Amino acid sequence: MSIQRGARTPACRVETLLDAFSRTITISRGLDTCVDPANKSARATSSGISWSRVFATAAFCLLTPVSCLLAEVQGVVMNNTSGTPQAGVKINVVQPGADGMKQLGSTTSIANGTFTVDATPSRTGPALIQSIFGGVTYTTILPPGTPTNGVNVSVYDATDKPPEGMKTQHLILLEPGPEKLEISETFFTTNESKLAYQDEKNGSVRFYLPPGAPENLSVTIDSTGVPIQRPVEKAGGGLFKINYPLKPGETRFDLHYAVPATAEFVGKVLTTDPPTRLVTPTSVTLSGDGLADLGQETQTGARVYAVSGNSFKVTISGVGAIRADVSSSDEESGAPKCCDEVPPRIYTQEVLGIAVKFWILALAGMMLLFGGTVLYRRGKA
Repeated sequence: MSIQRGARTPACRVETLLDAFSRTITISRGLDTCVDPANKSARATSSGISWSRVFATAAFCLLTPVSCLLAEVQGVVMNNTSGTPQAGVKINVVQPGADGMKQLGSTTSIANGTFTVDATPSRTGPALIQSIFGGVTYTTILPPGTPTNGVNVSVYDATDKPPEGMKTQHLILLEPGPEKLEISETFFTTNESKLAYQDEKNGSVRFYLPPGAPENLSVTIDSTGVPIQRPVEKAGGGLFKINYPLKPGETRFDLHYAVPATAEFVGKVLTTDPPTRLVTPTSVTLSGDGLADLGQETQTGARVYAVSGNSFKVTISGVGAIRADVSSSDEESGAPKCCDEVPPRIYTQEVLGIAVKFWILALAGMMLLFGGTVLYRRGKA
């Protein structure tokens, strides 16, 4: 799922049109007077009808999503482990901003799993629904302009034992330079079960760090499309751990550090299924016992090696960096430097089965026609 920053919703686009008519107006049955609640007095228009306000009100009704008119976030929580609605789930609606996360409202799901939060997310950015169940926090993203009612939230039962169907691929990228060895480690976990795994005592992910690695590290975690930072903690026995729940689906952990330049790299791993893989730039080769050369990755040309066993010691030959290799490859191939432009959401939304852009064109045409008629009558008079 992609969040289009800066995209303007239909309601935002029509706000300028309605700026001059910000106060609520009421058109009487006979359409011969216009009542302004601000002064409580009825005043007749020159033709008996305030057409400009009629068109403005019509534009607002046509182009503003119903969800924008509701100051609520409504939905239902489903327990995907049991397949039933889940009561007792703590719901928080927050929105990221320049000053961090802003709390918009909170509640708890009731017996049938439904919830209602008295909150109005800003249309300038995404809102987040944080659902807490079994000690695990689940995040549902509400992109700007999307409906805030009928939201589906999923939670799972939690376990402190690794569930069947969960595997973690460990990748270690080595980028040697003249003065230091840059190391990037990635743990890519796929949880195909219907349970969330969280071991607060031992950590959901455990690993060793090589000699000379700094200990005060942080890890970047991405399981929802919104990366977050967590500290790396000591687990005892030379192990380090990451405390973060592994929910059904995919979760990625990334950490980066450097050690002084060396011709050898020594490490230990906890699991061998699947085997840990070492990755180097095209200009760098590895050799050592128990190391299998898997060839080069087609897109970046990176060399990939598989480690057999729970420990390894490899000899490093050459210097280089994956990022430099990728940049050089892009320049030689003439690869585009930017992405395709995504049209604003307003051009793809529909009202009554008709694209919003056509409603805007029709409304603009009606206004031009009305304006031309008024000018013609004034000229004739």
